[in-house]
Amino acid sequence: MIPRVTHLTVQRQTLSNLQGNLTAMADLQAQLSSGKKITVPSDDPAGASDVLRLRGEQRALTQYSRNATDGDSWLTTVDSALQASLTAMRRARDLTIQGGNGGLGQSSRDALAADIEGVRATIMDQANASYSGRTVFAGTSDAGFAFDPGANPLDPPAVKYAWHGVAGSSVERRVSDATTVRVDADGSAVFGDGDTSVFALLDEVAGILRAGGDPTSRLNDIDARMEAMLTELSSAGARQNQVGSAQTAIVGNQLTTKTQLSGIEDIDLAQTILDIQMQEVAYNGALGAAAKVLQPSLMDFLR
Repeated sequence: MIPRVTHLTVQRQTLSNLQGNLTAMADLQAQLSSGKKITVPSDDPAGASDVLRLRGEQRALTQYSRNATDGDSWLTTVDSALQASLTAMRRARDLTIQGGNGGLGQSSRDALAADIEGVRATIMDQANASYSGRTVFAGTSDAGFAFDPGANPLDPPAVKYAWHGVAGSSVERRVSDATTVRVDADGSAVFGDGDTSVFALLDEVAGILRAGGDPTSRLNDIDARMEAMLTELSSAGARQNQVGSAQTAIVGNQLTTKTQLSGIEDIDLAQTILDIQMQEVAYNGALGAAAKVLQPSLMDFLR
């Protein structure tokens, strides 16, 4: 039995085909204007899933980059403070050796004592170095200083030079999924605490000079404190190198993620333009064919 094809059937089929052509052209034009192959998840469910995953990785990498930059600034502050403190300690050591000269008059010894006290004040400033309002030698403490610069001069060293950090605490920055880096330094390990601090030591050296004694008896203590500073300086340098390596890796991962994301969702501009042109040819051909099959009044309506 031969099915009967009515004029109405031809009209409906023709309109459906023309609508399909127009829809395909609209989709291609939307891709061309946005530059993206995927505008809604239904365009490519698997691709959309990959895009969401890669965008999540991009956000994480951006945060790691911020963390690494902040950590590098912390460690730069630590490094600068330790370098300045070591320079001051070398000055204090030279003054101590000068004070061991038995031929010096008391006025000269008093001048050396005052110079050493100036060195102590310089080191105190470095011990209270801060970055972005946070003291870099006090761990997670919010005291605003590692060693109280306004302590009463009459207080004993145990009080006057007490470390105000939080014992066992550290400031860390996450620079990858599996890596965190400490970005502060333990002020008590570097500068000591109270009676055992470098500040109390320099006060003692100044007192020996004023009393007419031989300050070189404290050279070993000065050397030990300088060694502690050098140890922490080396540690801070190693951690800063670690942060630098993480920053390099982050930049590489960001580029890789961006390339992968582009490969999934970005259009091939030349191919998309060609597809639009081919769709326009197909649409115009369909219109021409429909004009010969359908009544003119219907084609007038379609136009």
